[in-house]
Amino acid sequence: MIRTLLVDDDALTLELHRDYVARLDGFEVVGECSGARAAVSAVLDRQGAEAFDLILLDITMPDGSGIDVLRALRARAASVDVIAVTGVRDAETVRQMAALGVFHYLVKPFPFAVFAERMEQYRSHREQARTTDGEATQAEIDALLGRSTGTISLPKGLSAASLDRVSTAVRATGPLSASEAAERLGMSRVAVRRYLEHLAAEGVVTRSARYGARGRPETEYRWNRGAAHGV
Repeated sequence: MIRTLLVDDDALTLELHRDYVARLDGFEVVGECSGARAAVSAVLDRQGAEAFDLILLDITMPDGSGIDVLRALRARAASVDVIAVTGVRDAETVRQMAALGVFHYLVKPFPFAVFAERMEQYRSHREQARTTDGEATQAEIDALLGRSTGTISLPKGLSAASLDRVSTAVRATGPLSASEAAERLGMSRVAVRRYLEHLAAEGVVTRSARYGARGRPETEYRWNRGAAHGV
Protein backbone atom coordinates (compact mmCIF):
# COMPACT_ATOMS: atom_id res chain seq x y z
CA MET A 1 0.00 0.00 0.00
CA ILE A 2 1.15 3.53 -0.77
CA ARG A 3 1.13 5.39 2.55
CA THR A 4 -0.38 8.81 1.88
CA LEU A 5 -0.34 12.07 3.86
CA LEU A 6 -3.07 14.65 3.18
CA VAL A 7 -2.13 18.29 3.73
CA ASP A 8 -4.80 21.00 3.41
CA ASP A 9 -6.07 23.75 5.70
CA ASP A 10 -9.71 23.19 4.69
CA ALA A 11 -11.50 20.44 6.65
CA LEU A 12 -14.02 19.74 3.89
CA THR A 13 -11.23 19.36 1.34
CA LEU A 14 -9.42 16.92 3.62
CA GLU A 15 -12.60 14.90 3.94
CA LEU A 16 -13.14 14.88 0.18
CA HIS A 17 -9.58 13.78 -0.55
CA ARG A 18 -9.80 11.13 2.16
CA ASP A 19 -12.91 9.72 0.48
CA TYR A 20 -11.26 9.87 -2.95
CA VAL A 21 -8.19 7.97 -1.76
CA ALA A 22 -10.38 5.35 -0.08
CA ARG A 23 -11.93 4.59 -3.47
CA LEU A 24 -8.55 3.73 -5.00
CA ASP A 25 -6.74 0.41 -4.89
CA GLY A 26 -3.23 0.44 -3.52
CA PHE A 27 -3.41 3.66 -1.48
CA GLU A 28 -4.17 4.36 2.17
CA VAL A 29 -4.37 7.61 4.12
CA VAL A 30 -2.15 7.29 7.19
CA GLY A 31 -1.92 10.95 8.16
CA GLU A 32 -3.60 14.34 7.80
CA CYS A 33 -2.28 17.85 8.47
CA SER A 34 -3.90 21.27 8.23
CA GLY A 35 -0.74 23.39 8.21
CA ALA A 36 2.72 23.68 6.70
CA ARG A 37 4.69 23.24 9.93
CA ALA A 38 2.66 20.22 10.95
CA ALA A 39 3.27 18.64 7.55
CA VAL A 40 7.05 19.03 7.82
CA SER A 41 7.04 17.60 11.35
CA ALA A 42 4.81 14.68 10.35
CA VAL A 43 7.11 13.64 7.53
CA LEU A 44 10.33 14.01 9.52
CA ASP A 45 8.89 12.18 12.53
CA ARG A 46 7.90 9.09 10.53
CA GLN A 47 10.89 7.21 9.21
CA GLY A 48 11.67 3.68 8.13
CA ALA A 49 8.73 1.34 7.64
CA GLU A 50 6.31 4.00 8.92
CA ALA A 51 7.45 6.71 6.51
CA PHE A 52 5.01 8.36 4.14
CA ASP A 53 5.34 7.43 0.48
CA LEU A 54 3.25 10.25 -0.95
CA ILE A 55 1.97 13.69 0.10
CA LEU A 56 -1.09 15.32 -1.44
CA LEU A 57 0.05 18.86 -0.73
CA ASP A 58 -1.92 22.11 -0.74
CA ILE A 59 0.00 25.29 -1.63
CA THR A 60 -1.70 27.99 0.43
CA MET A 61 -1.91 27.54 4.20
CA PRO A 62 -2.02 30.04 7.10
CA ASP A 63 1.44 29.23 8.47
CA GLY A 64 3.31 28.67 5.22
CA SER A 65 3.07 27.43 1.68
CA GLY A 66 3.49 24.09 -0.01
CA ILE A 67 6.71 25.51 -1.44
CA ASP A 68 7.96 26.09 2.10
CA VAL A 69 7.07 22.51 3.01
CA LEU A 70 8.92 21.05 0.05
CA ARG A 71 11.99 23.22 0.56
CA ALA A 72 12.20 22.17 4.21
CA LEU A 73 11.84 18.50 3.35
CA ARG A 74 14.34 18.54 0.50
CA ALA A 75 16.84 20.41 2.70
CA ARG A 76 16.60 17.48 5.12
CA ALA A 77 16.95 14.91 2.32
CA ALA A 78 13.39 13.63 2.71
CA SER A 79 12.65 11.63 -0.43
CA VAL A 80 8.85 11.47 -0.07
CA ASP A 81 6.92 11.90 -3.33
CA VAL A 82 4.54 14.85 -3.72
CA ILE A 83 1.47 15.66 -5.79
CA ALA A 84 0.44 19.31 -5.49
CA VAL A 85 -3.33 19.67 -5.05
CA THR A 86 -4.24 23.33 -5.09
CA GLY A 87 -6.26 26.20 -6.50
CA VAL A 88 -3.09 28.21 -7.20
CA ARG A 89 -2.52 28.56 -10.95
CA ASP A 90 0.24 31.12 -11.41
CA ALA A 91 3.12 29.96 -13.56
CA GLU A 92 5.89 30.94 -11.14
CA THR A 93 4.44 28.73 -8.40
CA VAL A 94 4.14 25.85 -10.84
CA ARG A 95 7.77 26.34 -11.88
CA GLN A 96 8.98 26.39 -8.28
CA MET A 97 7.02 23.26 -7.37
CA ALA A 98 8.33 21.49 -10.47
CA ALA A 99 11.90 22.43 -9.55
CA LEU A 100 11.32 20.90 -6.11
CA GLY A 101 10.28 17.62 -7.67
CA VAL A 102 6.47 17.36 -7.56
CA PHE A 103 5.18 14.44 -9.59
CA HIS A 104 1.90 16.11 -10.59
CA TYR A 105 0.27 19.50 -10.15
CA LEU A 106 -3.49 19.08 -9.85
CA VAL A 107 -5.67 22.21 -9.92
CA LYS A 108 -8.85 22.36 -7.83
CA PRO A 109 -11.67 21.74 -8.37
CA PHE A 110 -11.50 18.44 -10.22
CA PRO A 111 -13.74 15.36 -10.59
CA PHE A 112 -12.86 12.01 -9.11
CA ALA A 113 -12.02 10.62 -12.57
CA VAL A 114 -9.19 13.15 -13.01
CA PHE A 115 -7.91 12.49 -9.50
CA ALA A 116 -7.98 8.73 -10.07
CA GLU A 117 -6.12 9.04 -13.37
CA ARG A 118 -3.30 11.09 -11.81
CA MET A 119 -2.99 8.73 -8.86
CA GLU A 120 -2.90 5.71 -11.16
CA GLN A 121 -0.14 7.37 -13.20
CA TYR A 122 1.80 7.90 -9.99
CA ARG A 123 1.30 4.30 -8.87
CA SER A 124 2.50 3.00 -12.25
CA HIS A 125 5.54 5.29 -12.08
CA ARG A 126 6.33 4.06 -8.57
CA GLU A 127 6.04 0.40 -9.56
CA GLN A 128 8.29 0.94 -12.56
CA ALA A 129 10.85 2.79 -10.47
CA ARG A 130 10.97 -0.11 -8.02
CA THR A 131 11.45 -2.75 -10.73
CA THR A 132 14.05 -1.00 -12.89
CA ASP A 133 17.65 -1.85 -12.07
CA GLY A 134 21.01 -2.11 -13.77
CA GLU A 135 21.61 -0.05 -16.90
CA ALA A 136 18.42 1.72 -17.94
CA THR A 137 17.14 2.34 -21.46
CA GLN A 138 16.14 5.88 -22.48
CA ALA A 139 12.50 4.88 -22.04
CA GLU A 140 13.22 3.64 -18.52
CA ILE A 141 15.07 6.84 -17.66
CA ASP A 142 12.14 8.92 -18.91
CA ALA A 143 9.78 6.83 -16.81
CA LEU A 144 11.94 7.10 -13.69
CA LEU A 145 11.92 10.88 -14.10
CA GLY A 146 8.15 10.89 -14.58
CA ARG A 147 8.53 12.17 -18.14
CA SER A 148 6.08 11.46 -20.93
CA THR A 149 8.66 11.85 -23.73
CA GLY A 150 8.04 9.31 -26.43
CA THR A 151 4.72 8.10 -25.06
CA ILE A 152 3.01 5.64 -27.38
CA SER A 153 -0.08 7.05 -29.06
CA LEU A 154 -3.09 4.97 -28.11
CA PRO A 155 -5.89 3.65 -30.29
CA LYS A 156 -9.42 4.54 -29.29
CA GLY A 157 -10.62 2.54 -26.29
CA LEU A 158 -7.20 2.13 -24.64
CA SER A 159 -6.16 4.21 -21.63
CA ALA A 160 -2.65 5.38 -20.75
CA ALA A 161 -3.09 4.32 -17.11
CA SER A 162 -4.04 0.75 -18.02
CA LEU A 163 -1.25 0.59 -20.58
CA ASP A 164 1.20 1.56 -17.83
CA ARG A 165 -0.15 -1.18 -15.57
CA VAL A 166 0.11 -3.87 -18.24
CA SER A 167 3.59 -2.84 -19.36
CA THR A 168 4.82 -2.67 -15.76
CA ALA A 169 3.51 -6.18 -15.10
CA VAL A 170 5.36 -7.62 -18.10
CA ARG A 171 8.54 -5.74 -17.22
CA ALA A 172 8.50 -6.81 -13.57
CA THR A 173 7.44 -10.44 -13.93
CA GLY A 174 8.94 -11.61 -17.18
CA PRO A 175 7.13 -13.50 -19.93
CA LEU A 176 3.38 -13.45 -19.30
CA SER A 177 0.38 -14.69 -21.19
CA ALA A 178 -2.72 -12.51 -21.46
CA SER A 179 -4.48 -14.76 -18.94
CA GLU A 180 -1.64 -14.53 -16.43
CA ALA A 181 -1.39 -10.76 -16.75
CA ALA A 182 -5.17 -10.39 -16.42
CA GLU A 183 -5.16 -12.41 -13.20
CA ARG A 184 -2.35 -10.33 -11.71
CA LEU A 185 -3.97 -7.03 -12.64
CA GLY A 186 -7.61 -7.84 -11.96
CA MET A 187 -8.54 -7.03 -15.56
CA SER A 188 -10.32 -9.07 -18.21
CA ARG A 189 -8.18 -11.29 -20.45
CA VAL A 190 -9.64 -9.72 -23.59
CA ALA A 191 -8.78 -6.20 -22.41
CA VAL A 192 -5.26 -7.16 -21.35
CA ARG A 193 -4.65 -8.90 -24.66
CA ARG A 194 -5.53 -5.67 -26.52
CA TYR A 195 -2.89 -3.79 -24.55
CA LEU A 196 -0.31 -6.54 -25.03
CA GLU A 197 -0.94 -6.67 -28.77
CA HIS A 198 -0.59 -2.89 -28.96
CA LEU A 199 2.73 -3.06 -27.09
CA ALA A 200 3.86 -5.84 -29.43
CA ALA A 201 2.92 -3.80 -32.50
CA GLU A 202 5.01 -0.90 -31.15
CA GLY A 203 7.99 -3.19 -30.48
CA VAL A 204 7.87 -2.72 -26.72
CA VAL A 205 7.18 -6.41 -26.07
CA THR A 206 7.85 -9.47 -28.19
CA ARG A 207 5.51 -12.38 -28.76
CA SER A 208 6.48 -16.03 -28.64
CA ALA A 209 4.62 -19.33 -28.48
CA ARG A 210 4.56 -21.22 -25.21
CA TYR A 211 4.03 -24.94 -25.64
CA GLY A 212 2.42 -26.78 -22.75
CA ALA A 213 1.83 -30.42 -22.08
CA ARG A 214 -1.34 -30.45 -24.14
CA GLY A 215 -3.69 -28.25 -26.10
CA ARG A 216 -2.95 -25.31 -28.36
CA PRO A 217 0.19 -23.25 -27.76
CA GLU A 218 -0.34 -20.06 -25.77
CA THR A 219 1.12 -16.70 -26.71
CA GLU A 220 3.42 -15.14 -24.15
CA TYR A 221 4.75 -11.60 -24.11
CA ARG A 222 8.26 -10.63 -23.05
CA TRP A 223 9.57 -7.12 -22.32
CA ASN A 224 11.95 -5.90 -25.00
CA ARG A 225 14.73 -4.05 -23.14
CA GLY A 226 15.88 -2.48 -26.38
CA ALA A 227 12.55 -0.75 -26.94
CA ALA A 228 12.88 2.93 -27.75
CA HIS A 229 9.32 3.87 -26.80
CA GLY A 230 8.18 5.31 -23.48
CA VAL A 231 5.10 3.69 -21.92
